[in-house]
Amino acid sequence: MNHAIQIARAQAFRRLHDRTAILLLPNAWDAGSAALFARRGFPAIATTSGGMAWSLGYADGECVPLPEVLAAVARITRAVDVPVSVDFEGGYGHDAEAVGASVRAVIAAGAVGINLEDGMPGHGPLRPPAEAAARIAAARAAADAAGVPIFINARVDHWLHPAADPAEHLADAIARARAYLAAGADGIYPLGLTDRATLAAFIRAVDAPVNVAAGAGVPPLAELAALGVARVSTATRLATLALGAVDHAVRRVLDEGGFDALAADFVYADAQGLFGSRN
Repeated sequence: MNHAIQIARAQAFRRLHDRTAILLLPNAWDAGSAALFARRGFPAIATTSGGMAWSLGYADGECVPLPEVLAAVARITRAVDVPVSVDFEGGYGHDAEAVGASVRAVIAAGAVGINLEDGMPGHGPLRPPAEAAARIAAARAAADAAGVPIFINARVDHWLHPAADPAEHLADAIARARAYLAAGADGIYPLGLTDRATLAAFIRAVDAPVNVAAGAGVPPLAELAALGVARVSTATRLATLALGAVDHAVRRVLDEGGFDALAADFVYADAQGLFGSRN
């Protein structure tokens, strides 16, 4: 990607987090889904590590070899003209130095934002706070060296694990969020936090854009905005919705022996139209 264009997209993506309006961010799993979301008018697109992994033939949890991730990201950033943020899981590196190298590579693939989680791959235990912060600092240094002001969304994974003491759980999550911001993160993503009172307390204590995951049962956008949420992403849910729709259709074909289940209001011409002007 042209360097000046990438910088402009990074700056535009950062402006979308100014907290004057909530940012709804769809998570794509391939170039086709990204192009569809761009066609629908979303101002930016994220990727889903799970959906991308499944589309490439791997399980989620940093199971995809990094070169395949980078190639998929490059296809997505080529297919759309809006900022793309990459769910980069734990940073694809065994230490901070390796994370920095991986972040330089994903920036070279066209990314202008990344998610970095503080849990071990596959929703494993959380890394020590200093170790997680060092990985964020390495990502920020890599972005600075590349000259692309990427938006680093630091994931705080406390709510993926049971809490013996919810108050202590929240206090540690807040402390981690502040440490990650000091290390160079721009936003915080407390994945799995859906309780309204706890979410409101977290947002009050963390002076940064806070991201929540959309899904059935999650409060609507207006209510989330009132709580102070800055960004809502769809995580794996659009990818699983697509797979679920196909699964439903093929089960009907197998069960009924007919093909009425293959009728759709999105047809070949619609899919072709996502890319025709880019050839």
